[in-house]
Amino acid sequence: MSLKINVRESGNVVILDLNGRITIGEEAASLRDTIKEHLDSGQKNILLNLADVSYIDSTGLGQFVGSFATVTSRGGQLKLLNLQKRLQELMQITKLITVFETYTNESAAIRSFATTATAG
Repeated sequence: MSLKINVRESGNVVILDLNGRITIGEEAASLRDTIKEHLDSGQKNILLNLADVSYIDSTGLGQFVGSFATVTSRGGQLKLLNLQKRLQELMQITKLITVFETYTNESAAIRSFATTATAG
């Protein structure tokens, strides 16, 4: 099953609803390219909604890290929403949970971008 990406916006936040698998090959490249397109168009606050991600491999995790570094280096923020149990465990095992801000509530996640922007 390929990765489907639905793009929504809420204020100054781009929400990418991900559906499917994030694995080596086309899926990880598709996610990277989508994030890059939004950065290139000046949208720096990106929220990845992972509610419908059925599987993620090490390449997918690596893509999160690479995207996080790219977004951060451009003065933006990348946050995660609705991690499934397996992904939550993977993030804890790899200690990536300490790198990413994660949320279970979309409106709280969106508000967090405004809070961080005014604080910085």
